[in-house]
Amino acid sequence: MTIAPSALRSRTRGSALRRLIDEVGPVDAVGVEERAAKYTTRSIKKGSKVWGLKTAISMVDLTTLEGKDTPGKVASLCVKAMHPHDEVGAPPTAAVCVYPALVAAAKAAVAGSSVKVASVATAFPSGQAPLKTRLAEVRQAVADGADEIDMVIQRGLFLAGELNAVQDEIAAVVEACTEAARLKVILEVSELETYDAIRAASFLAMRVLRPGDFIKTSTGKTSSNATLANNQVMIEAIRDFYLETGVPISMKPAGGIRTAKQALQFLIAVKETLGDEWLDNTRYRFGASALLNDLLRQLVKEKTGAYQAPYIFSEAAESY
Repeated sequence: MTIAPSALRSRTRGSALRRLIDEVGPVDAVGVEERAAKYTTRSIKKGSKVWGLKTAISMVDLTTLEGKDTPGKVASLCVKAMHPHDEVGAPPTAAVCVYPALVAAAKAAVAGSSVKVASVATAFPSGQAPLKTRLAEVRQAVADGADEIDMVIQRGLFLAGELNAVQDEIAAVVEACTEAARLKVILEVSELETYDAIRAASFLAMRVLRPGDFIKTSTGKTSSNATLANNQVMIEAIRDFYLETGVPISMKPAGGIRTAKQALQFLIAVKETLGDEWLDNTRYRFGASALLNDLLRQLVKEKTGAYQAPYIFSEAAESY
């Protein structure tokens, strides 16, 4: 029997991913989903809830990634990141996340504060540009002052079984970041399709990352983004990699986390899987635009006993 070249290539690509999955271990899908479901049953009260809300606020990468973004809009976002709600002791967010062309504007706006400037890069969100172009974008963002780079992997390469090529590209972006910027590697989990592939991609990235670099679920531009289950797959991969190597890799779920209740459930997952050392914005982040408003609304309610209208928090930056 003669095997067609296309079929042979498909088998070769599939076997490369299969070998990696066998090496890092497959995922017990039922077990992961059961653990994720249990996190939604936990209840946090009083002082612990206030601590959780403030911790979540401090972990937010406050994000705007729209074609109509302007320096003025970014400046307003930066004010909100630095002063989410001083009256109730809300801490600054971890970072603001913008397109590369707006890094310089964001850097000027957060000057003198603890807020970092993160920039999506590498032809976000598709990753479909020549590597030379993607690396040039990273270098320019770093030169303009980006403290952190959020890159996307080429999912097509990964799914085609070109695993060495994917890893080499991540390593090249690490180098382009220099010591000036941390790297967050976006796996785009909805396009990887299976928990096994998500775990395999996590290990592929972590093996060339530095302590303090991140793996990240999503761009937020697909129909399915961060869930408790795929977050669980990734934080278990981080735990297992840390136990194996001693290298602490950070985590960032992004896309679809809109409520304080969800954020607290993610923090419970982190505490129970990775421990208290990861309950810090150097080790865990939320990529979000709408989440901050609900965290603030819930924090005010805990402090005053009354809910405020949601628009109050959307307009908070205008008072500074």
